[in-house]
Amino acid sequence: MSYLNNAWYVAAWASEVTGAGPLGRVILDRPIVLWRDSSGQANALHDRCPHRFLPLSLGRVKEGALVCGYHGLGFNGQGQCVHNPHGNQEPPKGARVQSYPLVERWSLLWIWMGDPALASLDSIPNFERFDPEGFYVGQGYLLLQANYQLETDNLMDLSHLDYVHPNSLSNGSDVEAETAVVQEGRTVFSRRLTRGERLPPVLEQRHGYTPGTLVDRWLDMRWEAPCNLELLVGHALAGVPDPRATGAGMCFAHLLTPESEKSTHYWFAVSRPRSIGEQGRAMVDSEIEFLRRPFETEDLPVLEAQQKSLGSTPFWDAKPILLRTDAAAVRARRVLDALIAAESN
Repeated sequence: MSYLNNAWYVAAWASEVTGAGPLGRVILDRPIVLWRDSSGQANALHDRCPHRFLPLSLGRVKEGALVCGYHGLGFNGQGQCVHNPHGNQEPPKGARVQSYPLVERWSLLWIWMGDPALASLDSIPNFERFDPEGFYVGQGYLLLQANYQLETDNLMDLSHLDYVHPNSLSNGSDVEAETAVVQEGRTVFSRRLTRGERLPPVLEQRHGYTPGTLVDRWLDMRWEAPCNLELLVGHALAGVPDPRATGAGMCFAHLLTPESEKSTHYWFAVSRPRSIGEQGRAMVDSEIEFLRRPFETEDLPVLEAQQKSLGSTPFWDAKPILLRTDAAAVRARRVLDALIAAESN
């Protein structure tokens, strides 16, 4: 499968990679090992020892080096062999593992899978609302057995809430929405506003509304190529002239990284500013616990059934019919298709 290689992808939550040991993960069909050296610096290497090919993720971190669990060769963050316990103890010539640029930002580790010379820090997607210095960040992760662009479609077309989440994230009332799609360079915005909507009882309770209260609710998504999304969700009592300006809102992140053609790493998050006090930590943890159920038991079965139905047929070759609600998802697909085509030329 063709991927956009010259781009930043999420490799892990920063908290997933500790000094205790390495973490193995497949990204864009390539085995990667993530680990921290003695200074706390996070590193990414190809997950295979060049000696007898054992995954380095099965080894350990010792004295700042990643040590293979088979014969003890140790490698630094640049992939150079720096320790050989055998013979004259000189590192073998040519004993080197491919390294990948890895940057810690916005509570995440971002990896660059393409040409390292093109890995500009300025091109890391902006998720400043998830900076742990200023925000409490609730963190979740799921492994989806479906292509990452099917998940992008799902997130860019939130009309599915009424049908996939009729009792959790929506009331199933099929309220007509005001929508807009805007493209700025390689970024696509999908804005959705429903007026006079009753939230499902579980959300009424979570947000303190009297049962039956009608609200105007907005869901505004930002998609950054290749597959990183930020969602602003808010609501106000129905009828105010500009609900986005007067209502309460929350920020969510949906971060997708292809594991393979038919599987996707899915990190999701919610944030609250630290300025609200310590209760913000409990609020984001509660929100993640709440969201995990509809994501895992409602979205994933739909997406995985889609993938099973498509099999190995490319999306456009399956000749999907298109609805008005597909506009944002199709725009994102077209942008990504063009970027992949340009990179391959």
